Amino acid sequence: MSNGLVTLKKTFDTVLYSGYEYLLTKEIKEFRVPEHIAIIMDGNRRYAKKLGMTVWQGHNLGANTTENVLDWCYELGVKQITVYAFSTENQNRSDQEKQKLFELIGIKLEKLMQDERTHERRMRVRILGNIDLLPAGLKETARQAETITRNYDSMYLNIAMAYGGRQEIVDTARVLAQKVKSGQLKVSDIDEEIISSHLYPSTSLAVPDVDLIIRTGGDERMSNFLPWQANGNECAAYFCAPYWPEFRKIDFLRSIRTFQTREYEWQKNTVRRIVRLLGASGQVEVEQVIRMSMRAGDITTEEVLAILKDLSGNREMKDVAFVW
Repeated sequence: MSNGLVTLKKTFDTVLYSGYEYLLTKEIKEFRVPEHIAIIMDGNRRYAKKLGMTVWQGHNLGANTTENVLDWCYELGVKQITVYAFSTENQNRSDQEKQKLFELIGIKLEKLMQDERTHERRMRVRILGNIDLLPAGLKETARQAETITRNYDSMYLNIAMAYGGRQEIVDTARVLAQKVKSGQLKVSDIDEEIISSHLYPSTSLAVPDVDLIIRTGGDERMSNFLPWQANGNECAAYFCAPYWPEFRKIDFLRSIRTFQTREYEWQKNTVRRIVRLLGASGQVEVEQVIRMSMRAGDITTEEVLAILKDLSGNREMKDVAFVW
């Protein structure tokens, strides 16, 4: 292929990509976006190996992707982002790789503190995990990032370091047991809400339930990441093949669309059940469906009306008379 044809193809691909990205963004903004996205940033090492790079270079390119994702989340109004930076299982990696990775995380945290976007967006940085397992220098940098941004509340970046999901639950159980022992808490007081409020980070408000979890690199597993907040909330999951450094904005937008599709199906099933319940008499008052649907979950009047319009044309609803 001649150089001219190669250039023409690249230009065409760029235009096509930009158009697809624009349409996806426009479509997604018409519906609710997840409030909390958690990301397993997998594939830095495999990407580096594929391109003949060092592991450190792979991690560095992955860190650049993380910065891009923060921009994309801000653009869409995502309030909470939790990234899996270093798990307790990663402690088994070589000392050299861990040292390089810790250095990179420290550099990125320093940059984050100095970045105007952090302060313009009022983005609070929080560390999840057993911070005492981190090197002294990184631990100090992490504490500085938390301190500098502690009064921000418009956006949250939760960085999971030296984190393990099971260990988080164990640590929470120990804290609750100690409170029971000291008389600060009764055993009968312990419920899901109490447990949730004592999860990481222990020094501030706990991380809320996850709406969407993203994993790159082709593996379809959760890797001990936020089991209470993600699995317990039955959040949407988006698994994709690109390694983390390859993760593009359209991949991110597709993950949001996966969440929205799942959300719509849940809402539709909720409204359908209510219609069936009220339709036993053959007549259904729309106002009552709206009230019951809104009590059942996070759904607006407009969403209920759109679903009812969709359902009214289904054969399964042919015997139901809607009173509008």
